Amino acid sequence: MTDLFSPVQLGDIQLGNRIIMAPMTRSRAGAEDEALPMTATYYAQRASAGLIITECVYPCPDGKGYVRSPGIVTDRQIESWTDVAKRVHDNGGKIVMQLMHCGRIASAHNKAEDARTLAPSPIKAAGEIYTDAAGMAEHEQPEEMTFKDIEDTVTAFADAAQNAVNAGFDGVECHFTSGYLPAQFLSTGTNHRTDSYGGSLENRLRFPLEILHAVSARIGAGRVGFRICPGNRFNDLHDDDPKETFSALLAAASPMNLAYLHVIRMDAGVDNIALAQNHFTGPLIINESYGFEEANKAVGTDNIAAVSFGRPFIANPDLVDRFQKGLSLSKPDFSTLYTTGEKGYIDYSTA
Repeated sequence: MTDLFSPVQLGDIQLGNRIIMAPMTRSRAGAEDEALPMTATYYAQRASAGLIITECVYPCPDGKGYVRSPGIVTDRQIESWTDVAKRVHDNGGKIVMQLMHCGRIASAHNKAEDARTLAPSPIKAAGEIYTDAAGMAEHEQPEEMTFKDIEDTVTAFADAAQNAVNAGFDGVECHFTSGYLPAQFLSTGTNHRTDSYGGSLENRLRFPLEILHAVSARIGAGRVGFRICPGNRFNDLHDDDPKETFSALLAAASPMNLAYLHVIRMDAGVDNIALAQNHFTGPLIINESYGFEEANKAVGTDNIAAVSFGRPFIANPDLVDRFQKGLSLSKPDFSTLYTTGEKGYIDYSTA
């Protein structure tokens, strides 16, 4: 009988269980945007998960948006992630890297001096973003991407995926939600282009699908997943018909034989799980506020291969063991989620 503790195959990645560690920003990269030794410890502590999906990692300097977020571009960054992958594998785990280009969600204070802020259209995002240098700052006015910018960014995703695999990772997850660049191309509120990357639904799908094709061609489709949350309005995102948009995206991506689709449920006028089940034939990882019992009941039904857990993994590095033994869960210290240092990061105890 299938449950959370049953093994499962996601594309080319064999998992020992169906309890996934969700990607979570932790803002603890080093001075060169590299993963630190404590990063390797953090993920190694949680290697009993069937699969770890890392925090967001930028595929090119233009893609960085948040303070102290890591990259997978320079030799120093690649080397630092090699230690992370090795430590996880040495502890019996599997790990994929989430690749995220923030697009217009960015401040120059958080980016390299020569990095640009790019978007499908020159529409500034409402709201602010945290910076170490200036506290809360308005999002930058983005430049509209040229065809060359788009081509370079697609190549950057493929290069980043190759760098991740070279560093020992089992695959990558492409971040297509939360108001970041691929979602900006998909959404009518942020994509006002009149060329082949804007206007019609087919044109708005072009950029994210090019990313999936390029990354799959580089490292193999069985090592590639992507994450969506139709209807998510985070980061000033709006689409006139997210159900139509994402139904078409999933129908186009489904024949690519990707490793998985990671879908977030939320109350946003769209039943995201049902939409994914209806339009994507591959394995699904479902996410957002699942408890053990609900998650255990869901797996193995209607393409649901696994369930990802975010906050529980922060304070419970031994979450899989606690689930198996029916133990209570520790609660995270929310004041240390995005701070520097080991406190609230690698100092949570096991049961």
